[in-house]
Amino acid sequence: MKRIVLNPFFLTLTMLVLIIASCHNPMGVQPLDETPTRGKIRMSIDESFQLLFDAQLYTFESLYVNAKITPLYKPEVDVLADLMNDSVRTIVLTRDLTKAEKDYFTTQKFVARTTKVAHDALALIVNRANPDTLLLDTQFADIFKGKLTNWKQLNPKSQDFPINVVFDNNKSGNVRYFREKFALTGKFPANCFAVNNNAEVIKYVKDNRSALGIISVNWISDTQDSISEKFLKDVRIVEVGTTTSNYCKPYQGYIADGSYPFCRDVYMISKETFSGLGTGFVSFVAGDQGQRIILKSGLVPATMPLRLIQIRKD
Repeated sequence: MKRIVLNPFFLTLTMLVLIIASCHNPMGVQPLDETPTRGKIRMSIDESFQLLFDAQLYTFESLYVNAKITPLYKPEVDVLADLMNDSVRTIVLTRDLTKAEKDYFTTQKFVARTTKVAHDALALIVNRANPDTLLLDTQFADIFKGKLTNWKQLNPKSQDFPINVVFDNNKSGNVRYFREKFALTGKFPANCFAVNNNAEVIKYVKDNRSALGIISVNWISDTQDSISEKFLKDVRIVEVGTTTSNYCKPYQGYIADGSYPFCRDVYMISKETFSGLGTGFVSFVAGDQGQRIILKSGLVPATMPLRLIQIRKD
């Protein structure tokens, strides 16, 4: 009977392959079936941009039928936590990583790459029965500081209603933005409170005459989107100015030229160590097709030149 001798090298290699196959694939190792246009991943996205990224993902997956990206729409704090704890490799935020956050990834042998994809704005909305639709940025700061608490303080002709400021979530980027812009510390006044998301802010404002809501303009900027169109019918957009001569709404042109005072950027951040599906999707959003989707949505593309046309009435 012929004796079979197993090669130790091939035996070790076989065992190693079996061990790897039976273990969870770590974030730093490229799955065998993943490329920039193929594979399955999850991605955490600031819920302010749900309408925009629903459109981006629909188009991307229509072009690349073997790609499946599951979006996790969350407030900013939770989105960043997902990246930090290795739940996802790619996220969408309205800020870049801090030096401390970048240093942390360096200690974990990751390099987080940031791509700016859009310019966004925060819109202020009021109930349709509220006639006050003009507000200075300094007045809005005083509302957050508790100095202005009644609509009559803003306009003597207004009815005697308390100002109730409602925002999307205590952990949102919308809240952080105004804390940083107005150098706010400590707790907000009692008339400032959070719900759960941008859609709930719009509903609250629709149902409450005294409300002043804060939302990402993405929820009302795409006039060709049925959801945005419905929300626009439910509320009124406040014109904000730095002086009484330059009030404007958060329209695309005013975001692009910086006239609107509450603008911010949108970033996609990836810590993939290989050219995976997350990398492919970031490239798509920052590329021609993705930027055109951003343009259509009413936001301002970050990498596509925007032509502004001024129309004068004779």
